[in-house]
Amino acid sequence: MADYQAPIKDMNYLLYDVFKNDQLWATLPNLAEHVDRDTSEAILLECAKIAEQVIAPLSREGDEIGVSFDNGNVTTAPGYQAAFQTYAEGGWTALGGDVNYGGMGMPKVITSLHEEMLCSADISFSLYPGLTAGAGLSLAKHASEEIKQRYLTRMYSGEWSATMCLTESHAGTDLGMIRTKAVPQADGSYHITGNKIFITAGEHDLTENIIHLVLAKLPDAPAGPKGISLFVVPKFLVNDDETIGTANHVSCGSIEHKMGIHASATCVMNFDDAKGYLVGEVNKGLACMFTMMNFERIGVGIQGLGAGERSYQNALEYAKDRVQSRSLSGVKSPDKSADSIMVHGDVRRMLLNMKALNEGSRALSLYIAMQLDIATYGEGDAQSKAEKLTALMTPLAKAFFTDLGLENTVAGQQVFGGHGFIREWGQEQLVRDVRIAQIYEGTNGIQAMDLLARKIAGSKGEFMQIFIDDANAFISETTAENMQEFIAPLKVAVDDLQKTTSNILSAASNNIEELGTSANDFLHIFGYTAMALVWAKMAEVSLAKVSEDEAFHQSKLHTARYYFAKLLPRRLSLMAAINAGAEPLFNIPDDLF
Repeated sequence: MADYQAPIKDMNYLLYDVFKNDQLWATLPNLAEHVDRDTSEAILLECAKIAEQVIAPLSREGDEIGVSFDNGNVTTAPGYQAAFQTYAEGGWTALGGDVNYGGMGMPKVITSLHEEMLCSADISFSLYPGLTAGAGLSLAKHASEEIKQRYLTRMYSGEWSATMCLTESHAGTDLGMIRTKAVPQADGSYHITGNKIFITAGEHDLTENIIHLVLAKLPDAPAGPKGISLFVVPKFLVNDDETIGTANHVSCGSIEHKMGIHASATCVMNFDDAKGYLVGEVNKGLACMFTMMNFERIGVGIQGLGAGERSYQNALEYAKDRVQSRSLSGVKSPDKSADSIMVHGDVRRMLLNMKALNEGSRALSLYIAMQLDIATYGEGDAQSKAEKLTALMTPLAKAFFTDLGLENTVAGQQVFGGHGFIREWGQEQLVRDVRIAQIYEGTNGIQAMDLLARKIAGSKGEFMQIFIDDANAFISETTAENMQEFIAPLKVAVDDLQKTTSNILSAASNNIEELGTSANDFLHIFGYTAMALVWAKMAEVSLAKVSEDEAFHQSKLHTARYYFAKLLPRRLSLMAAINAGAEPLFNIPDDLF
């Protein structure tokens, strides 16, 4: 496997040349005092070092040895403890945290690039600090001052970690069905009783305490999701003097044996009258947890990008070194017994697919992260618009990037041929590790329904219209002749997206099943169109700057042309499938399946 190299140059190109984040930060007072270009460039360079030199070398052994379970205790893979300590001492656990409690207050565009590097290095390792960062967001926004001071500060320092405990054996997507109970106590705390499954980092040996964010219901709670409350349930109770006290009634019953992410502890957690503390208001827990889940869903999407980037780097190095057969157009390397497989059209197709989709995903993820930053730190109409765009594009980020992540890791495996199927080269690990990203944090089918039914139909098309208006504004403003090769197909794609959105909403008014049958195809149409927008933005910048760094910008332009010629047309078959309607799915009776 190739040594991982963080794509710092591409990241800075997107941050400052394409999206001009340094100018945006200067207009947002709560960001301007914490981050500027010099600070962010230094952060990304240091992050690249720890990802490349400390975390990436652990991935192979972590996969082969994994975590071990013994009588309720979980031991992480070799090297994880030391790496996590180095990571925490470097302040990385505080990167996006609230500055009032020891966080660094970095914007989402920076933390998303940080997450990508961690995921390229080792998805399993990334999950431990990733869950803690997400839990920190929920506590910072919804918890009492006492809880923030007691727990948040230690989570940011890396002394303690955190989890999100939602899923139960009978209640996955439908959280309104959870059975975990919360019984009020005289001292203001609650006794939490229930069982949670699939809990990432539920038990481990990396930190001295683990803070569980648990969804539960009070005895008199309303039925369904409106009766869910959120609680902080620490592994160890905390004394009044802030020292760690006795063990809470929380235990790990077992760990899951999984297809991938072997070095991530996925636990069954048991709560037996465990002491917990309410976060936010009674029966408002789902809203509190969604603060975390929305950030986590973007983060899971970035797992797909991280794995896809690592796959591309591995496959490209292998393709340049591997010699097999001769080019169809004649010998290219007469000094060798055969040409490198780079001469073969299908290999070039797979490599360019990976390159175009990875670079497009990175650009689109930053576009979405920028909306989240404006929604968090902006004000007025700009903030309102960004909130709606963030809501619209969060399910897109999770589902589209993870679908592409699996596609790109499988493509990388295919470039390796037989060597991609055996463990020696490490490529098959990427396929196994990224597969879960399409499943957890809400399966991609659920994300597609969230996008189409809740965000688009629920807003009567308003949220999608904001994106379409933004894209059309860029198209109208971009009149340079040398940009028309990108603008013309972009305009067609945006127009088709608008028509398809309208057609689905109209069809659904007569048959609601149209939403479910169209959702997955529609999400991908939206994804390829949104990616075309950011590729056009990159092309505009690289056309203007090609003389400054010819190799880099020519590579961008060639890849942009490849995307518009070979990948954007994928949406046409998806549109045809949507136009076929719901009947082919629902005309067949269940007993004829």
